[in-house]
Formats: sequence, structure tokens, C-alpha cells
Amino acid sequence: MELQLIQQKIHEIRGHKVMLDFDLAEMYGTETRLLKLAVRRNIQRFPDDFMFELTKEEFNILRSQFVILEPLGKGKHSKYLPFAFTEQGVAMLSSVLNSERAIEVNIGIMRAFVAIRRYALTYTELAQRLTELEIRSEDFEKALVLLLQDRKDKKDWEKRERIGFKKK
Repeated sequence: MELQLIQQKIHEIRGHKVMLDFDLAEMYGTETRLLKLAVRRNIQRFPDDFMFELTKEEFNILRSQFVILEPLGKGKHSKYLPFAFTEQGVAMLSSVLNSERAIEVNIGIMRAFVAIRRYALTYTELAQRLTELEIRSEDFEKALVLLLQDRKDKKDWEKRERIGFKKK
């Protein structure tokens, strides 16, 4: 599977990077209902930090952001709220589904999660460096203002009218 394609299917919900059951089912080449059935049969393998079911509100927000269901026909009105799988939940899915395709897809998904984590770390480092540069630039700006003010004060001092004895 192409890394970018997988990354597009990773969403942030409740502060977790997750993939939704219908996206995973499509990638695994199975029906969403069969994937959910396999998960429900092995629910003890999926604690809350591995998988959770979206609320209606979360699902509606997600639907408004992305075109999830087909406009006509199959999937027009979903009866059930989707499951959201964290990285660990996706890894656990390969043991539940237990097929060659599931293993291959999971390897691609794990690589996508790692790439996102690397990007996030790089972004954090860059933001930190930018903050440091901003602080330095503020210091340079203050020093420059002081130098220019000092120079102006010297010019004003030289232009003043002299008092005392004057040479003719």
C-alpha cells in the first residue's frame, strides 16, 4: 500500500491518531461488518486505548469534514457508529484477521504511523528552533534600537548651542 494513501486515512480523534473501521476494511479487502464482527468476537484484545466507538457527534463532525458514505445506495445511512483504532489496535487487528493481506496491510500502516510520528517530532524541533531565533532577533532588535538612540543622542549633543567662551 502507498504510504501517502494510508496517511490520508489517519485522523486525530480524542487526541489520538486513529484509523476508522471502514477504511481498514477497504484496505484489508473485506466488508466493514465482517471486520467489526471479528473485533466483537475478540473484544478482550481491544481495550479502550486500542479501539473505541465514535459518538454520534464525533461521527457527524467527521462526516461533515469528509465524504464518507456513498451518496446513493449501499452505505447511504450507516446504522452503526464506526470503530476508531489506534496504532496498537491496528496491530492487534492483524492477529484477529490472521491473513496474508492483513499482515501486508498492517506493515504499511505501521510505517505510516511511524512516518507521522517522525514528522511530528521534526515539526516540534523546528518550532522550538524558530522560537529560539525569535528570542534572539528580539535581543538584536533591542540592541539595534539602543545603538540608534545613542547615535541620535550624540548628534543632538553636537547640534546644541554651546555656552561659555566662544572663539571668534
